[in-house]
Amino acid sequence: MERSLAELEAIVRNKICAVCTERTVAGNCGLEEPSSCALFRLFPEVAKAIRSVKSDDINQYIDAIRANVCSICTDRAADGSCETRQEVRCALDAYLIPVVDAIEEATGMSFDRTFLGAGAPVRIRPEIRL
Repeated sequence: MERSLAELEAIVRNKICAVCTERTVAGNCGLEEPSSCALFRLFPEVAKAIRSVKSDDINQYIDAIRANVCSICTDRAADGSCETRQEVRCALDAYLIPVVDAIEEATGMSFDRTFLGAGAPVRIRPEIRL
């Protein structure tokens, strides 16, 4: 199922913004500058990176995000580190699994997590820790 970028963004906003820790009691974005949210500031690249992966391994999605989104993000330091991500202030990083879910569901794909087991944490390679 082919969805437009605007449709995908609306679907992801509906799913992620509703649970975002930055949301105010009134349900609005609580960021000082909502346009600073890396997830939506770089959404075209996010969608393209996720659509480029066909895998049950979350690490492949992380690799695609790091290579195609983080690499162009203004929050990233010259050495490749990201203070925003390290301080758990990056919505893209914090909500990556639900973002992947929303995009894959909207495009008729599915990300199988049965290999993780019930309630098991996602195991991410140390060199690409979220």
